[in-house]
Amino acid sequence: MRVILVVLPTLEVGRSEREAIGAARLLATAFDAEVNVALIGPAAESIAERREDVSPTSGASASTCAFLVLHPMLREYAPELYVSATEQLLTTVRPDVILFPGRTIALEIAPRLAYRLGAAIATDVIGLRAEDGAVVITKPVYGGKAHAVLVAPQPPVVICVRPRAFDPFEGDFIGERLEPIEVTLDPSSARTRIVERIREESATAVPLEEARIVVGGGRGIGGPEGFRQLEELARLLGGAIGASRAACDAGWVPASWQIGQTGKKIAPDLYVAVGISGASQHVVGISGAKCIVAINTDPRAPIFKVADLGIVEAYENIVPALIEEVKRLGAAERT
Repeated sequence: MRVILVVLPTLEVGRSEREAIGAARLLATAFDAEVNVALIGPAAESIAERREDVSPTSGASASTCAFLVLHPMLREYAPELYVSATEQLLTTVRPDVILFPGRTIALEIAPRLAYRLGAAIATDVIGLRAEDGAVVITKPVYGGKAHAVLVAPQPPVVICVRPRAFDPFEGDFIGERLEPIEVTLDPSSARTRIVERIREESATAVPLEEARIVVGGGRGIGGPEGFRQLEELARLLGGAIGASRAACDAGWVPASWQIGQTGKKIAPDLYVAVGISGASQHVVGISGAKCIVAINTDPRAPIFKVADLGIVEAYENIVPALIEEVKRLGAAERT
């Protein structure tokens, strides 16, 4: 039987990690494979410390085995050490497919690992299936204007899935076995170390990549003050807020809000683009959105070519009305 390994280098298991597990289960059904999960770093230590309370399950779990890759030097992230730990893990598991979530850390580890293994790699993957024993991969290309279908006929293949491209696995991901993996790490191989952690203040509680609803602002907002209205709308909708590169480069909002080719790629159910022209670099980042609503004063703005609903109007005349309507509907639901 083939083996699919989901590698989770993370502080805690969130939606992106569960989406990777969901993608693995989807592929396993067609690939006649078993799914194993490997946690590396703080999340592995957390489960190891609660080992007596975390009982391996059978039948309904996501995986056959959960590996806990443990070492004191993995408490802080260092890409070289995480790659080395993952490589040592693979001498035990020997998977056919290695899946990573679409987080920044995973995107840093996966290419290095693939190089060491001599494996094929695909990132930003939005579709997986099996065909004649090969893994068939779908990913956006040309700024999201087309999809490429790639075939990996021989194992191993390393895959990073795009956030919100797959349904998350909601159940217990600890399998029938819980197996600690001890690794040997050379501290001199680490070329970088974390000096300080600064948690950036977020206007909304939902991470941008995981949000079902995203409100994005661009240069048309005119300054940082206008983003306060967008933040309120995003908060009321239970979503997240993002921005175009132009707004970030202007210093109106943090760079971490940037959506696009050089920013974050999102795939929400609803994306509200406010004052965003729709440059191709921005459209790359929203190609996975299921519904796009654009608000812009320029009827010739390219964003309207990709929008499902376009409103040609100043955002100051639309966003406050949306905020009041969302408040009214929320109040009506509570009564």
